[in-house]
Amino acid sequence: MHHLEAAIPARPFPDVIVVGEALIDIVTTPAGTRERPGGSPANVAYGLGRLGINTGLLTAIGDDERGAAIDRHLRRAGVTLLPGSYSLRRTASATATLATDGSASYDFDISWDLAPVAPAYVPKILHTGSIASFLAPGADAVKSLLQQCRHECTITYDPNIRPALLGSNAEAKSIFEDLVHLTDVVKLSDEDARWLYPQKDLDATAAHLLGLGAGLAVITKGSQGSLLATAATRLNIPSVTSGVADTIGAGDAYMAALILGLLTRGTDGLAPAVLEQLGRTASMAAAITVRRPGANPPTLEELRTHLLEQQPAS
Repeated sequence: MHHLEAAIPARPFPDVIVVGEALIDIVTTPAGTRERPGGSPANVAYGLGRLGINTGLLTAIGDDERGAAIDRHLRRAGVTLLPGSYSLRRTASATATLATDGSASYDFDISWDLAPVAPAYVPKILHTGSIASFLAPGADAVKSLLQQCRHECTITYDPNIRPALLGSNAEAKSIFEDLVHLTDVVKLSDEDARWLYPQKDLDATAAHLLGLGAGLAVITKGSQGSLLATAATRLNIPSVTSGVADTIGAGDAYMAALILGLLTRGTDGLAPAVLEQLGRTASMAAAITVRRPGANPPTLEELRTHLLEQQPAS
C-alpha cells in the first residue's frame, strides 16, 4: 500500500484537528467494571496519533482525575490537547454494557459546551462528529467552526448517532443535514443510516448524502464490509475476517484510517483505485481493533504489516 509509505512533513501545527467530546467509558462486563478514556472524536484523534499523524483535539473536559486520565491517554499517542479544552466542571462519562457478541450499548452522563472559537490556523483536515455535533450548547460552536473552515480545508464528519441523547428523528436529521452541507466526507454506520433514513436502503442513503453536498459518502456495514460512494463511483469493500473481543472503537479506527488515506492519497482525488485503497485500509484498521478489548486502534506499523499480509502473492 504505497500511499501509507508517503511521509507527511512535520509541521508546527496539527495536520488534522478533531473537534468533539472526550469522556470516560465505564465498561461493564461479567468480569467486572473498568474505566477507559473514550468518546468518538477523542478515539478518532487517538487513532490518528497512533497512525503517526500530527493531530490536535479541541474538546471539553474537567480539571479532575478523569480529565487528567484523558489527557495522559492522548499524549501517549502524540495527540495535542488544544487550548480551551479544560472547560467543564467535571469530565463526562458513558457506561458501556457489553453483550455476549461483543457489541456495546451506552448510557451517558454528559454536558457539551464549547466556547466560540476562531481558528488560529487551518489544518489540512478538520474532523468532527458524534454527540458534539448535536448536543447544545456546544453544537452551535462546532457548526460555526465548520462554517469558518468550509472552503479552507477538507472537512470530515461522522455523526455516530446516539438515539438516547437526541430529540426526535426529524430534529436530529435536520441538524445532521445542515452539517453535511458543510462537509466533504461523511461516514455513517449502517445503524446510523437506518435510524436517520428508515425508508431508504443504504445505496439510496449514500446518494442522498451526495445530493446534500458531500463529495464522498461512506457507510460501514460491520461484517458485510463498507460502501464508498462519489457522484461517479460506487464501491463495496469487503470486511476483513476477524475474531471479535468487542466492537468499542471500531468505527473510530475506521474513521482515523480513512483520514490517513485522505492525507496520503496523492493527486488522484477520489478515483476508483483511490477509493478502494481508502476502504481496504480503513476496514483493516477496524478489524485489528475489534480483535482486542476497548478502543485500541492499530499503530501505523501494525496497519502496514497486516495490509501487506493481505496482499496476494505475485
